[in-house]
Amino acid sequence: MKAWNRFKKSYLLYSFKRDPIAIFSFIVLSVLVVISLLAPVVAPHNTYDTSTFDIMDSETPPSWMEEGNKNFILGTDIQGRCLLSTMIYGLRVSLIIGCGAVLVQAFIGILIGLFSGYFGGKIDSFLMRITDIQFAFPYLIVAIFTSAIFKLAFGVGRYAELAEPLLIIIIGLSHWPIYARTVRASVLGEKNKEYVEAARVIGLSHWPIMYRHVLPNTMTSVLVLSTIQVAEAIMSEAALSFLGLGMPITKPSLGSLIRSGFEYIFSGSWWITFFPGVLLIIFILVILL
Repeated sequence: MKAWNRFKKSYLLYSFKRDPIAIFSFIVLSVLVVISLLAPVVAPHNTYDTSTFDIMDSETPPSWMEEGNKNFILGTDIQGRCLLSTMIYGLRVSLIIGCGAVLVQAFIGILIGLFSGYFGGKIDSFLMRITDIQFAFPYLIVAIFTSAIFKLAFGVGRYAELAEPLLIIIIGLSHWPIYARTVRASVLGEKNKEYVEAARVIGLSHWPIMYRHVLPNTMTSVLVLSTIQVAEAIMSEAALSFLGLGMPITKPSLGSLIRSGFEYIFSGSWWITFFPGVLLIIFILVILL
């Protein structure tokens, strides 16, 4: 209750109420998240059930076009699945991977940043050198390399079955350094303050001081960073899927939907790539705004 009262009086909520773009983005984001989570209820067809689609309906144009079918508002993909339904299910997959990857990278980065900033010295130097090495490689290269290793180790069939949790791990492992740097900087600013010194004076050990006192005061920057990282993780998943290292076509994300239709875009089936691409752009924008 106290936390809620503090939040109501916070500058964050005050500035949010005065920003119409932020309010509009939050409403759109909330609608998209609810629709994706309720995909089995909201979607016109179950794209995971092969009995609900027919290959003879493949590449059917949107319903308002000459050869369109009113049962498929946005048309169908190359497998004959309702594109609108597939996009809703794909949005859910992208959201799960994005949020899951952020949890992984936040856990690793916060742990390393907390230890590095609090203890300093050789521990700080060692952990930051590891972080620097990770930073030296473009995150997408790390994700592609890790994804290729997993695909080789598990095989194509097994990788397709485990694609969702594996992508969460892959993207999480490639993005954690930014959390480590951010948390370390916050901890360096907090560890010599009076409340930390008072905790040491009364005899608290390092662990209670780190987790009960220092860490909570670094969470503001972590929460702000996490909103950006969710969008970054979703884009990374889309990039990996577009390169053929992401979600399989049987359980598509927005990225794999874009990839599946890209080969047919110049033959006239533009909607297979266009509509998932527009949805992905809108979803990323409302997260960032």
